[in-house]
Amino acid sequence: MFKKIFIAIITASVILAGCIGEENYENSYKGNFEALWKIVDERYCFFDIAEKEFGLDWNDIYDKYSPIADTCKNEAELFDVLGDMLGELRDGHVNLTSMYGTSFYWDWQLDYPINFSDSIQRNYLGKDFRITNGIKYTALEDSIGYAYYGSFSGGLSINNLSMMLLNLKETKGLIIDVRNNGGGLITTAEALASAFTDKKIHCGYMQHKTGPGHNDFSEPEKIYLKPSEGVIWLRPVVVLTNRGVYSAANHFVMLMKELPNVLILGDTTGGGSGMPMSSTLPNGWSIRLSACPTLDAQGNCTEFGIEPDLHVDISSHDWNNGRDTMIEAAKTIILEYYEKKEGQ
Repeated sequence: MFKKIFIAIITASVILAGCIGEENYENSYKGNFEALWKIVDERYCFFDIAEKEFGLDWNDIYDKYSPIADTCKNEAELFDVLGDMLGELRDGHVNLTSMYGTSFYWDWQLDYPINFSDSIQRNYLGKDFRITNGIKYTALEDSIGYAYYGSFSGGLSINNLSMMLLNLKETKGLIIDVRNNGGGLITTAEALASAFTDKKIHCGYMQHKTGPGHNDFSEPEKIYLKPSEGVIWLRPVVVLTNRGVYSAANHFVMLMKELPNVLILGDTTGGGSGMPMSSTLPNGWSIRLSACPTLDAQGNCTEFGIEPDLHVDISSHDWNNGRDTMIEAAKTIILEYYEKKEGQ
């Protein structure tokens, strides 16, 4: 189902690119400014949610930056102006790339607690952890599995994932840590999530742009998570999150939140739920922006993050003493689950 949705999105983007880019802009400072503003105006997918979240008005942005673009003395200045204009969207998926570099908006992550330390993490991983397809994993004390996946940029072998779960079969539950996972391949996120359900689960919706208007979208199409063809894990799972969880990792959290044996613990994710597309300015600079929104199973936009089931920050006391408050809380939750189960 997801591949069908993805193909539909790509097809729609190609068709949309053909019908939107009819207007020709000259290769001048003003022409490139006008072209960029128009591309975003017609293809960006989060204007409504951005207006509700922080009062964005794209027409006001035009009025603010157009006079500044007119005063640019060279391309380097123009690049900075256009990058600042795109930053008004507050979207980490929106980038402008040129010989001067790539503009990024990072405040979606930098304005929040870090809630992760790889130095502290070493106290839990130890020296005998294993790695499979980029997943570092081990069995912690109290027979609890711990797996850290820092990026979905590579593929995930179902056989390798199954072997990891089999290696942790003696544990009572599993902590999946995706903190600071900035995303990558949605197929990898889906492959990992599919190992934790034995039923087909409705986990969200996806739309794509159908025209240049801010509200020109297709009807929401359901996203389903299907069981993996490998080993299925149905014991308790706690997923650890922070603001560094973005894009495909945000999508992973959205999928996992719908599973009955999974608890999301930590901080609100960074978001980034728009499927990005690319275009080109008259001078050859490349623009990437969010074009296809993803909604959770309740129809809520996840662009600005997904709240955890249980909010936990790393305390300064634990940080100074080499303890991870989130990992400790996850361990306690899994152990208490078994204590209650044995007491019934």
